[in-house]
Parts: sequence; structure tokens; C-alpha cells
Amino acid sequence: MTDQTCDIRPISPADLVHQFEDLCGLLRDCVQEGAAIGFLAAITQEEAERFWRRDIGAALASGERVLLGAYLGRRLVGTVQVILAMPQNQPHRAEIAKMMVHPESRRRRVGHALMDRALAEARSAGRTLVTLDTRTGDVSELFYGSVGFQKAGVIPGYAYDPDGQTLHGTTLMYRAV
Repeated sequence: MTDQTCDIRPISPADLVHQFEDLCGLLRDCVQEGAAIGFLAAITQEEAERFWRRDIGAALASGERVLLGAYLGRRLVGTVQVILAMPQNQPHRAEIAKMMVHPESRRRRVGHALMDRALAEARSAGRTLVTLDTRTGDVSELFYGSVGFQKAGVIPGYAYDPDGQTLHGTTLMYRAV
């Protein structure tokens, strides 16, 4: 793949329907490559479909979250979610969730482009603090630090790796926007 400019744009509920197969493929490929985003490596097509249709589709339709897609040419190569639905006492906060960059598109600054846009979305929604969690010791922890997130702490034994055998800690991180 040649170097191309990465185009970041919101994925609406209607777009979700049109890009459904690409989204399911992205999720499955990332999890099978070891991404710790809430699924085991044996993720089925049905589980991927249910996640995008039920979980994310409903949250997009209600405005509780924003889904951003990264495109190299016409190909969807990454996504990130900005969760805006927070408790009453946290209207100033947003959360970054399920950042995915296709294994073939990593190291092309796709993650940086996604994060820049995600932070801009949080700011435009009036948020001043953004939080996230990531697998402790993972390359993603280094990435988030490189874009200005600070480590708040670690919870040991938080979740299983995609192999379903190994527990890992999670690092909680935050950043002002």
C-alpha cells in the first residue's frame, strides 16, 4: 500500500449499515491480532455483527457516542469511539473506547489522525477531560502517552488477553482537552 493521506470522518447510523461488513472485518482482524478491546480471539462473525448492530448502532442513534472512521483511499482502516454519555456529575468528561487500526495499516499515523479528531469531537461537545483505559504494558499505552494522556493508575488482573488464558492489568489514563 502506498502512503496516502488518512481521511477521518464520522460514521452515522446510516453509514454503519453501508459499512457493516468492513466494520465487522476490522473488529475481527484486530482482535485476532491481539487487540485487547473486550473480545476473545475466537470472536465469531455473529458476535461482531451483534456488537456493531446492537451495541454501537443504538449508542450512535441516541447520540451517546460518536464513531469515527479512518480511511486510506476508500478502505476503512480504523475506528475510534468517543463516549459522551456520562453520569450527571461528569458532564465535562468523555471517554475514548475501542480504538482500532487494521494491522496492515499500523505505523502510518492512522492512530494519530483518529485521536486528533476524537479529541476535537470531545472539545466540540463541550468536554474538558477525556479518559481511557488500555492494556498495561501494551504498545497502545505508549501511543496514548505520546498524544498527551497521563497515567492515573493500574488495575491488576483486569481482563483476559484475547487468548482467554492470560489476565492483564489495565492502565487508566486521562487528558485535558
